[in-house]
Amino acid sequence: MNRKLIALDLDGTTLNDTQQITLETQEVLNKLRKEGHIISIVTGRPYRNSYYYYNQLKMDTPIVNFNGAWCHNPSDKKWEHGYHKTLSKDLAISMLSLKDDPEVQLIAAESRDGIYVHGDFIPYPDYFPEGIEVSRQLTSETLLVDPTSVEVFTNTQLNQPIIEERIIKNYGNAVEVRTWGGLSPCLEVVAAGVQKAMGVERIASYYNINQKDIIAFGDEENDYEMIQYAGEGIVMKNGNERLKAIANDLTAVTNHENGLAEYLTRYFKLVSDE
Repeated sequence: MNRKLIALDLDGTTLNDTQQITLETQEVLNKLRKEGHIISIVTGRPYRNSYYYYNQLKMDTPIVNFNGAWCHNPSDKKWEHGYHKTLSKDLAISMLSLKDDPEVQLIAAESRDGIYVHGDFIPYPDYFPEGIEVSRQLTSETLLVDPTSVEVFTNTQLNQPIIEERIIKNYGNAVEVRTWGGLSPCLEVVAAGVQKAMGVERIASYYNINQKDIIAFGDEENDYEMIQYAGEGIVMKNGNERLKAIANDLTAVTNHENGLAEYLTRYFKLVSDE
């Protein structure tokens, strides 16, 4: 079998419903690495709350954060094959106009090294892994760099289309809007043209892996281009129905039932250690 690039979304895919990578999943990924396959995390999360999964898996490969806006290699600070796409800080500040919408719980601008927030809502338990005190208030006086993304957290997914329409009306072709579900629904705004497939393509090129040898796993709308681009796009049983419609295959069980590990074990015909 050719060497594969295995691109992994985190929430709803590699992580179970309690935001954990199970021992079974970790063992399967370790086996595949030992067989020479490349495994990379491709997530909507910033690096600040995905690095501990990267470290847990003892990874040394590139990671894609912010839904494709930042491709980098934390284990090699001199890695020159990555990229970083940003929004203008003026655009980010102007998005504070959304704060008056009763459905909006938190607006956060993220840079590679910091987070700036309006509101005191904590979207999910590990949103501030180092504590909320690491954040700064989102104002024109504090935000002095062009951010990588702006996150708008809402009460429910049902209200996302209305707010997304408002964002698109205001900013048109200057931005992309990606949606997350899960514990706290989020609209993530990134620079125009940014999506996860950008990062996957960059990593595959670095390792000289053909597109047909890319296997990507995802579950939500923000995985759409990645699933479409991969030679084999696999969607979780718990995944979005629109995403399932373009999938090459589905996992037999959900993320909370080790669906990723179960699928990879069958696909690569891995032998149990027991």
